[in-house]
Amino acid sequence: MRRPPYAVILILLLCTSCFGKATPDPNQLIRQAVAATLAAIPTSTSIPFSTPYPSPTPFDLNGLFCEYQFCIGHPSGMAFYDHLASLNPQTPSQYNNGFIVAYKVPALVINVIWLQAPGTADPQFLLDTILDDASDTRAGNLDVKLVRNMNVMYTPITTTISPDVPFGGAAAWTCGDRVFAWKVYAPEAATAGPLFDEALARFMCNQ
Repeated sequence: MRRPPYAVILILLLCTSCFGKATPDPNQLIRQAVAATLAAIPTSTSIPFSTPYPSPTPFDLNGLFCEYQFCIGHPSGMAFYDHLASLNPQTPSQYNNGFIVAYKVPALVINVIWLQAPGTADPQFLLDTILDDASDTRAGNLDVKLVRNMNVMYTPITTTISPDVPFGGAAAWTCGDRVFAWKVYAPEAATAGPLFDEALARFMCNQ
């Protein structure tokens, strides 16, 4: 299905360098960010687990990131960094578009992207953008709801991006004149939903 022009705008805004190089694939940028963060996670001897039943979300969800005129919840001990600035310090994230990444031990990677799109009520195009066509697969029904006057979409996913994080979730929503998208890669399927619920519960943006 053909993506709306906003996806094309996002790709151009996020990926065009000031040196006139060919525009990179945004999915490739996300893959590179995930690979880099996973490579930075210290390795340790694996401990065998014998508990066969689901355990509570093993992450403290008290963190709060506030910059670019919005705030979003995340596990404590994580630090988002500006992925665009890491690619080119001359073109960092800003109010109208951006891409931030964070990771935490054990393996957990969170991506957040946003785009200024006045008048847009349907965030589907940015959900499609943050999902990697080569690695991510929707694993359930798309949950669409209205949360504090924000149109929100969420889907669980599976991914082949790394054997350390085979599960995850992706979401997109509108706030003011911007559209946001969020994605997590996690080691357990049950982790993604609660992480997004907490992230969104603490989300706010300047309108």
